[in-house]
Amino acid sequence: QVQLVESGGGLVQPGGSLRLSCTASRSIFSIYAMGWYRQAPGNERELVAAISTGGIIKYADSVKGRFTISRNNDKNTVYLQMNSLKPEDTALYYCTAGPNIAAKNYWGQGTQVTVSS
Repeated sequence: QVQLVESGGGLVQPGGSLRLSCTASRSIFSIYAMGWYRQAPGNERELVAAISTGGIIKYADSVKGRFTISRNNDKNTVYLQMNSLKPEDTALYYCTAGPNIAAKNYWGQGTQVTVSS
C-alpha cells in the first residue's frame, strides 16, 4: 500500500509564497505520475497540477504562471511551489499518485493552505 504524506501548508498573506511537499512511503516515482488537487469549502475537488514520469506537466488555468510542480525521484517527493497566492487559493491541498497523469489511485490526507490578510 502506498502512503502519501503532505507538508508545507499554512497561513500566508495575499501575494506570498508557500511550497508544498509530498513524500511517498515507497518508491513509486519511477512508474507513477504525481499530482496536486485542492478542495475549498462548498466546492468540488479540482486539479491544480500534475506531472508524469516523463515530465509532462498540466496546470489548472487558474494557477498557470504562479504555481510550479516538480518531482525528485531520488527523494520520492513531489513539490508544489506556489507564488503570488490569492485568497481564492485557500483550500485543502491533496497529493495524488497514479499510473498516468489523469489517474488518482492514491491520495494523501491533505494539507491546509489559507491565504488571508
